[in-house]
Amino acid sequence: MTELGTQIDSDKRLLPFKTYEDYLDSLVTFVDLGYLGNLYTARQLAELGYRCTGETLSRDEFNCRLKTLQDLLFPIYRPYELTSEFITPTNAVMQELALRERANRLKIISTIIFIRNYTKLQFEISGYIDFCERLEKENWLPYFQGKKKLWPHATDLAYYHWRTNKTCLNETCNYQPVIDPKLGLRFKNLHDRDFVNIDPTIPSPGLDTTRVRIRCAEYEHVILYDHRLRSKSHI
Repeated sequence: MTELGTQIDSDKRLLPFKTYEDYLDSLVTFVDLGYLGNLYTARQLAELGYRCTGETLSRDEFNCRLKTLQDLLFPIYRPYELTSEFITPTNAVMQELALRERANRLKIISTIIFIRNYTKLQFEISGYIDFCERLEKENWLPYFQGKKKLWPHATDLAYYHWRTNKTCLNETCNYQPVIDPKLGLRFKNLHDRDFVNIDPTIPSPGLDTTRVRIRCAEYEHVILYDHRLRSKSHI
Protein backbone atom coordinates (compact mmCIF):
# COMPACT_ATOMS: atom_id res chain seq x y z
CA MET A 1 0.00 0.00 0.00
CA THR A 2 1.39 3.42 -0.99
CA GLU A 3 0.85 6.52 1.11
CA LEU A 4 -0.87 9.47 -0.55
CA GLY A 5 1.48 12.27 -1.45
CA THR A 6 4.50 10.05 -2.10
CA GLN A 7 6.30 9.93 -5.44
CA ILE A 8 5.00 6.43 -6.16
CA ASP A 9 1.42 7.49 -5.53
CA SER A 10 1.88 10.49 -7.82
CA ASP A 11 3.36 8.30 -10.54
CA LYS A 12 0.24 6.12 -10.65
CA ARG A 13 -1.00 8.59 -13.27
CA LEU A 14 1.51 6.98 -15.66
CA LEU A 15 -0.11 3.52 -15.55
CA PRO A 16 -2.60 4.14 -18.42
CA PHE A 17 0.24 4.97 -20.83
CA LYS A 18 1.96 2.13 -22.67
CA THR A 19 4.54 4.37 -24.39
CA TYR A 20 6.18 7.75 -23.91
CA GLU A 21 4.27 8.98 -26.97
CA ASP A 22 0.98 8.08 -25.28
CA TYR A 23 2.09 10.16 -22.29
CA LEU A 24 2.90 13.17 -24.50
CA ASP A 25 -0.41 12.83 -26.33
CA SER A 26 -2.20 13.23 -23.01
CA LEU A 27 -0.65 16.70 -22.73
CA VAL A 28 -1.74 17.77 -26.21
CA THR A 29 -5.11 19.55 -26.64
CA PHE A 30 -7.37 19.90 -29.69
CA VAL A 31 -6.47 23.59 -29.73
CA ASP A 32 -2.79 22.66 -30.08
CA LEU A 33 -3.54 20.42 -33.03
CA GLY A 34 -5.67 23.13 -34.63
CA TYR A 35 -2.92 25.75 -34.45
CA LEU A 36 0.10 23.52 -35.10
CA GLY A 37 -1.42 21.30 -37.76
CA ASN A 38 0.33 18.02 -36.87
CA LEU A 39 0.76 15.71 -33.91
CA TYR A 40 4.56 15.45 -34.16
CA THR A 41 5.09 19.19 -33.55
CA ALA A 42 2.50 19.18 -30.77
CA ARG A 43 4.39 16.35 -29.05
CA GLN A 44 7.65 18.28 -29.31
CA LEU A 45 6.11 21.29 -27.57
CA ALA A 46 4.65 19.05 -24.88
CA GLU A 47 8.05 17.39 -24.32
CA LEU A 48 9.62 20.83 -23.84
CA GLY A 49 7.13 21.55 -21.07
CA TYR A 50 4.98 24.15 -22.79
CA ARG A 51 1.74 22.20 -22.36
CA CYS A 52 1.99 21.24 -18.69
CA THR A 53 1.84 23.44 -15.59
CA GLY A 54 3.59 20.78 -13.56
CA GLU A 55 6.56 18.49 -14.22
CA THR A 56 7.01 17.15 -17.74
CA LEU A 57 8.99 13.93 -17.81
CA SER A 58 11.74 13.14 -20.27
CA ARG A 59 11.65 9.81 -22.08
CA ASP A 60 14.20 8.26 -19.72
CA GLU A 61 12.40 9.56 -16.62
CA PHE A 62 9.07 8.26 -17.91
CA ASN A 63 10.44 4.77 -18.66
CA CYS A 64 12.29 4.57 -15.34
CA ARG A 65 9.34 5.70 -13.21
CA LEU A 66 6.84 3.52 -15.04
CA LYS A 67 9.02 0.43 -14.67
CA THR A 68 9.58 1.13 -10.97
CA LEU A 69 5.85 1.54 -10.44
CA GLN A 70 4.99 -1.65 -12.36
CA ASP A 71 7.60 -3.68 -10.45
CA LEU A 72 6.17 -2.44 -7.16
CA LEU A 73 2.48 -2.89 -7.93
CA PHE A 74 2.71 -5.93 -10.20
CA PRO A 75 5.81 -7.90 -9.16
CA ILE A 76 6.83 -10.71 -11.48
CA TYR A 77 6.55 -14.11 -9.80
CA ARG A 78 9.87 -15.90 -9.99
CA PRO A 79 9.50 -19.55 -8.97
CA TYR A 80 12.46 -21.47 -7.59
CA GLU A 81 14.75 -23.15 -10.11
CA LEU A 82 16.08 -26.67 -9.71
CA THR A 83 19.82 -26.65 -10.34
CA SER A 84 19.85 -30.41 -10.84
CA GLU A 85 17.01 -30.40 -13.37
CA PHE A 86 17.95 -31.99 -16.73
CA ILE A 87 21.31 -33.08 -15.27
CA THR A 88 22.42 -36.65 -14.62
CA PRO A 89 24.75 -36.43 -11.59
CA THR A 90 27.98 -38.36 -11.97
CA ASN A 91 28.21 -39.92 -8.49
CA ALA A 92 25.94 -41.45 -5.85
CA VAL A 93 26.17 -38.52 -3.41
CA MET A 94 25.05 -35.97 -5.97
CA GLN A 95 22.34 -38.32 -7.23
CA GLU A 96 20.88 -38.52 -3.72
CA LEU A 97 21.13 -34.76 -3.17
CA ALA A 98 19.50 -34.08 -6.53
CA LEU A 99 16.54 -36.20 -5.41
CA ARG A 100 16.27 -34.01 -2.30
CA GLU A 101 16.79 -30.60 -3.91
CA ARG A 102 13.15 -29.79 -4.66
CA ALA A 103 11.90 -30.86 -1.20
CA ASN A 104 14.61 -28.75 0.50
CA ARG A 105 13.84 -25.68 -1.60
CA LEU A 106 10.13 -26.06 -0.79
CA LYS A 107 10.92 -26.52 2.93
CA ILE A 108 9.26 -29.93 2.99
CA ILE A 109 12.38 -31.56 4.37
CA SER A 110 15.59 -30.12 5.75
CA THR A 111 18.67 -32.21 4.99
CA ILE A 112 21.90 -32.18 6.96
CA ILE A 113 24.94 -33.61 5.17
CA PHE A 114 27.73 -35.18 7.21
CA ILE A 115 30.80 -35.42 5.02
CA ARG A 116 34.37 -36.56 5.61
CA ASN A 117 37.10 -36.02 3.02
CA TYR A 118 40.88 -36.25 2.86
CA THR A 119 43.16 -33.58 1.46
CA LYS A 120 46.00 -34.43 -0.93
CA LEU A 121 48.31 -34.66 2.09
CA GLN A 122 45.86 -37.12 3.71
CA PHE A 123 44.58 -34.73 6.37
CA GLU A 124 40.93 -35.24 7.21
CA ILE A 125 38.34 -32.46 6.97
CA SER A 126 34.86 -33.26 8.20
CA GLY A 127 31.70 -31.37 8.95
CA TYR A 128 27.94 -31.03 8.90
CA ILE A 129 26.34 -29.01 6.09
CA ASP A 130 22.90 -27.41 6.06
CA PHE A 131 21.99 -28.48 2.51
CA CYS A 132 19.13 -25.98 2.14
CA GLU A 133 21.27 -23.02 3.18
CA ARG A 134 24.16 -23.99 0.91
CA LEU A 135 21.68 -24.41 -1.97
CA GLU A 136 20.54 -20.82 -1.50
CA LYS A 137 23.98 -19.30 -1.05
CA GLU A 138 26.04 -21.24 -3.58
CA ASN A 139 25.88 -22.34 -7.21
CA TRP A 140 25.44 -26.11 -7.14
CA LEU A 141 25.67 -26.69 -10.86
CA PRO A 142 29.40 -27.64 -10.76
CA TYR A 143 28.66 -30.12 -7.94
CA PHE A 144 25.83 -31.85 -9.78
CA GLN A 145 27.89 -31.90 -12.98
CA GLY A 146 30.81 -33.53 -11.17
CA LYS A 147 33.17 -30.61 -11.88
CA LYS A 148 33.55 -29.67 -8.21
CA LYS A 149 33.85 -31.74 -5.05
CA LEU A 150 31.73 -30.94 -2.01
CA TRP A 151 33.70 -29.91 1.08
CA PRO A 152 32.52 -28.62 4.45
CA HIS A 153 33.34 -24.97 5.12
CA ALA A 154 34.22 -23.21 8.35
CA THR A 155 30.88 -21.37 7.99
CA ASP A 156 28.79 -24.56 7.90
CA LEU A 157 26.86 -26.08 10.81
CA ALA A 158 29.97 -27.88 12.08
CA TYR A 159 33.53 -28.03 10.77
CA TYR A 160 36.68 -29.79 11.91
CA HIS A 161 40.15 -29.75 10.34
CA TRP A 162 42.22 -32.54 11.81
CA ARG A 163 45.65 -31.07 10.98
CA THR A 164 45.01 -27.60 12.44
CA ASN A 165 42.48 -28.75 15.06
CA LYS A 166 40.23 -25.94 13.90
CA THR A 167 36.69 -26.49 15.12
CA CYS A 168 33.67 -24.35 14.19
CA LEU A 169 30.01 -24.52 15.18
CA ASN A 170 27.62 -22.11 13.49
CA GLU A 171 23.91 -21.37 13.56
CA THR A 172 22.37 -21.43 10.09
CA CYS A 173 18.99 -20.24 8.84
CA ASN A 174 17.58 -23.70 9.66
CA TYR A 175 19.58 -25.18 12.54
CA GLN A 176 21.23 -24.29 15.82
CA PRO A 177 24.06 -26.50 17.19
CA VAL A 178 23.39 -27.61 20.76
CA ILE A 179 25.85 -29.53 22.96
CA ASP A 180 23.97 -31.74 25.40
CA PRO A 181 25.92 -33.05 28.43
CA LYS A 182 24.52 -36.57 27.88
CA LEU A 183 23.63 -36.73 24.17
CA GLY A 184 26.56 -34.73 22.83
CA LEU A 185 26.24 -32.52 19.75
CA ARG A 186 22.74 -32.17 18.33
CA PHE A 187 21.12 -29.81 15.88
CA LYS A 188 17.91 -27.98 16.78
CA ASN A 189 15.66 -27.15 13.84
CA LEU A 190 14.66 -23.50 14.14
CA HIS A 191 11.33 -23.98 12.35
CA ASP A 192 9.70 -26.79 14.33
CA ARG A 193 12.20 -26.95 17.25
CA ASP A 194 12.83 -30.69 16.84
CA PHE A 195 16.33 -32.08 17.42
CA VAL A 196 18.43 -34.08 14.99
CA ASN A 197 20.67 -36.54 16.85
CA ILE A 198 23.93 -37.31 15.07
CA ASP A 199 25.29 -39.91 17.52
CA PRO A 200 25.49 -43.14 15.46
CA THR A 201 24.98 -45.26 18.59
CA ILE A 202 21.49 -43.80 19.11
CA PRO A 203 18.89 -45.94 17.29
CA SER A 204 16.82 -42.98 16.09
CA PRO A 205 18.22 -39.68 14.80
CA GLY A 206 15.10 -37.90 16.06
CA LEU A 207 11.42 -37.23 15.49
CA ASP A 208 10.49 -37.22 11.78
CA THR A 209 14.15 -37.73 10.87
CA THR A 210 15.79 -40.50 8.87
CA ARG A 211 19.47 -41.31 8.54
CA VAL A 212 21.10 -42.94 5.52
CA ARG A 213 24.72 -43.54 4.59
CA ILE A 214 25.69 -42.95 0.97
CA ARG A 215 28.60 -45.03 -0.30
CA CYS A 216 30.55 -43.34 -3.05
CA ALA A 217 34.09 -43.70 -4.39
CA GLU A 218 34.55 -39.91 -4.62
CA TYR A 219 33.83 -39.34 -0.91
CA GLU A 220 35.29 -41.01 2.16
CA HIS A 221 32.16 -40.94 4.30
CA VAL A 222 28.73 -39.35 3.72
CA ILE A 223 25.59 -39.55 5.85
CA LEU A 224 22.35 -37.72 5.06
CA TYR A 225 19.93 -36.73 7.82
CA ASP A 226 16.52 -35.92 6.33
CA HIS A 227 14.27 -34.07 8.73
CA ARG A 228 10.65 -33.75 7.65
CA LEU A 229 9.41 -30.35 8.73
CA ARG A 230 6.20 -30.24 10.70
CA SER A 231 3.52 -27.70 9.86
CA LYS A 232 3.46 -24.71 12.22
CA SER A 233 -0.19 -25.49 12.92
CA HIS A 234 0.95 -28.76 14.53
CA ILE A 235 3.57 -27.19 16.76
